[in-house]
Amino acid sequence: MERVELTRECEGVRIPAGNKMMLAKGTEASITQSLGGTFTLQIPAYGGLFRVAGKDADALGKKPEDAGAVPASAGGDLEAMVWEQLKTCFDPEIPVNIVDLGLVYGMEVKDGGDGAKKVEVKMTLTAQGCGMGASIATDARYKIMSIPGVSEADVDLVWDPPWTPQMISPEGRERLGID
Repeated sequence: MERVELTRECEGVRIPAGNKMMLAKGTEASITQSLGGTFTLQIPAYGGLFRVAGKDADALGKKPEDAGAVPASAGGDLEAMVWEQLKTCFDPEIPVNIVDLGLVYGMEVKDGGDGAKKVEVKMTLTAQGCGMGASIATDARYKIMSIPGVSEADVDLVWDPPWTPQMISPEGRERLGID
């Protein structure tokens, strides 16, 4: 955990409620996670955890990250690029991406007309009451839409089948110290 002081006002999303609020300049915080182009902050003055977007990294004294960049390792295969982008999306409370966490149930690339593609993703959350669900789905949609050739992206939250820890990939299990 790294202690920081906000150098300017910026927007934060309360975890897990999901409501947005402005965090004041001069607020002291601890960065508990910085993955996927976002930051999770513990802010005692506001009584909890907050997610701050990469575009506001400078407010934390950090270099802004381009969270929407298409990973170079995808090599031009659109389906591979979508999976790579989904692996840059994180639950702000868990240091494992949504793919390795087992939250993505399916992804399909369809013709969107005029050579463009439509991407449909079905995903879930670790708990139905998680207020960050819409934020995580929006993050995934934004990152998919940043891929050249994608004209539309739908990320639907589904609850069947219910998520269980057994859905976590071997890589995710290793990261969490499970097994």
